[in-house]
Amino acid sequence: MRKKIIVKTYNTDILIIGGGTAGSYAALTIREKSDASVIIAEKANIKRSGCLAAGVNAINAYIVKGRTPRDYVEYASYDAAGIVRDDLLITMSEGLNRVTKKLEDLGLVIQKDENGEYVARGNRNIKINGENIKPILANAVEALKNVTILNRVAVTDYLVKDNQIYGALAIDMKENVLYVIHAKKVICATGGAAGLYRPNNPGFSRHKMWYPPFNTGAGYAMGIQSGAEMTTFEMRFIALRCKDTIAPTGTIAQGVGAKQVNSLGEVYDKKYKNTTSERVYGTVRENLEGRGPCYLKTEGITPEQDQELLRAYLNMAPSQTLKWVESGKNPSEQNVEIEGTEPYIVGGHTASGYWVDTNRQTTIKGLYAAGDVAGGCPQKYVTGALVEGEIAAIAAVEALRKEKCKEECTKESIEETREIHSQNFERIIGNKKAEMESILNREESMFPTEQLEEAMQKVMDTYAGGISSHYQYNEKQLDLAEEKIKQISELSKELRADNMHELLFVYELRERLVVCQSVIAHLRARKETRWHSFAENLDYPERSDEWLQYVNSKREGETLKIIFRDLVKRGETYEHSN
Repeated sequence: MRKKIIVKTYNTDILIIGGGTAGSYAALTIREKSDASVIIAEKANIKRSGCLAAGVNAINAYIVKGRTPRDYVEYASYDAAGIVRDDLLITMSEGLNRVTKKLEDLGLVIQKDENGEYVARGNRNIKINGENIKPILANAVEALKNVTILNRVAVTDYLVKDNQIYGALAIDMKENVLYVIHAKKVICATGGAAGLYRPNNPGFSRHKMWYPPFNTGAGYAMGIQSGAEMTTFEMRFIALRCKDTIAPTGTIAQGVGAKQVNSLGEVYDKKYKNTTSERVYGTVRENLEGRGPCYLKTEGITPEQDQELLRAYLNMAPSQTLKWVESGKNPSEQNVEIEGTEPYIVGGHTASGYWVDTNRQTTIKGLYAAGDVAGGCPQKYVTGALVEGEIAAIAAVEALRKEKCKEECTKESIEETREIHSQNFERIIGNKKAEMESILNREESMFPTEQLEEAMQKVMDTYAGGISSHYQYNEKQLDLAEEKIKQISELSKELRADNMHELLFVYELRERLVVCQSVIAHLRARKETRWHSFAENLDYPERSDEWLQYVNSKREGETLKIIFRDLVKRGETYEHSN
């Protein structure tokens, strides 16, 4: 029997795409500041979705005593070798402590000393009991009035006309339903992109990775395809992690002061610069030059530190604690081997994402970006994503207020304008419905979705600077990567799905392929090596002051146009002129 798609329509003031860290906090802010109606479309369930799903044991972006927001800006700018938006960093940094206090008020347990002060872990971090941080946020959102949460609903397309957003299309994960969500404003908080490159652990364990494997770059892809300007995709993020378990290393490095050592016992991190990318690069070089494997030196720590690490990882990354237990040796009896992950595109650690103004509005009017999907503002972590959700929410509410005032003052019906545009979307909605039915009713496909995904990851790994090539690439390799990714994109048009869950996998692959093409274009455009490993360009192995600029891009038809922009420096702000 031929499968049919049912169309269901929603109307709301503000649509939030993604119910993770930034999206949930945006909803809280909207309801605090207004009576606007809100729909949250979440691919999973907001109780345990996004980067906070498994919890965290520290707030990694906090202004501790004796430090200022400007100090945090300087740290983030140094770590990114200057390719940041100062205006975005300072507005984010100024809100870090405020949102931390709000989390505590909602029920997050923040560790305190005998004087009632937060327990610091380094210059920018505080310790928390954060295994339930996401349920705490979700419970607060679920208690809000006039907020509709659509769990198990994946947004696939924006509804954009004349560079103005009017809502989005989404698919149900179980039922044969296409949702049409009309909205006056949209906040994208979908997170970054994992799964572009072949991962550390292929096959059955491929989802044991640093970044959530379900973050496919959907928000990036929708923006790219709708003509939004994007920035700094060439600044990939590669995490330095515990080997095999891909567990965090910061808790070991900062918690017990463990140094990076090679197989000879030499502390090697001082040979390289103390930035995130250089710590990965140093590990790569030590292995290439025959001094691997590399470790975090935990041998000789105290029994108390042993127990502290076992407890911390049991909450945050249980596989690492189990690895210690199964080996029969505590951390004090064996160093922890480390390795780099595959590259990710994530605006919470690097500067990749939408090109936004200080209100986090993208170049598409009415579309805002917050958290990992927003570019220009690295080192956000949890609290930075919360702040950006707040900033975007306040801006969206203020824009709604101005529109309402315009309606009342000029008698110009904005709703009538929206209705006219919604009629223009009937063809788009019909085409989407037909596309879904075609995929669901196709009798056969040359390749299953999983095989094409693996082919994509192999191409990116081999030719666009993945693990197997030690994160290095040259222009010829990027040309091959572009050619092969385009071939896979063509093959993806003939995929089939038996049900809505499999249909989601088809769309996720297509999203990743769109992001891959942008990553390749950005890697080719920056003709220098500004960040070792993150963008290791063998044709241009040195850093150049000529490249103290942003590499942006915008799709025009089938062409991805590269745009170079001057840095937004201290004291300056950037606002869209469109």
